[in-house]
Amino acid sequence: MNIYVGNVPYAATETDLEELFEPHGPLASVTIIRDRYDGRSKGYGFVEMENQEDGERAIEALDGQELMGRPLKVNPARPRERRPAPRYQSRYEEE
Repeated sequence: MNIYVGNVPYAATETDLEELFEPHGPLASVTIIRDRYDGRSKGYGFVEMENQEDGERAIEALDGQELMGRPLKVNPARPRERRPAPRYQSRYEEE
């Protein structure tokens, strides 16, 4: 089960999330999303748990729990939406 974790402190690491989620069941992966240019945390991440039941229990137990003074927002992850590529218009093109 893939889980969205929001309001993650910028100083938190993947290890911090692993330690928080591990007591609720085996983990497949942990990722904190980072800015592609400067590498800093964007304040959210994803935890993938090996089975659905453990994931549901982790969501129930950890939603609202504080990590480094910030209450986490923990929900099932939604599939990523496809966004159309931006279409730039030349100033010489007719509208």
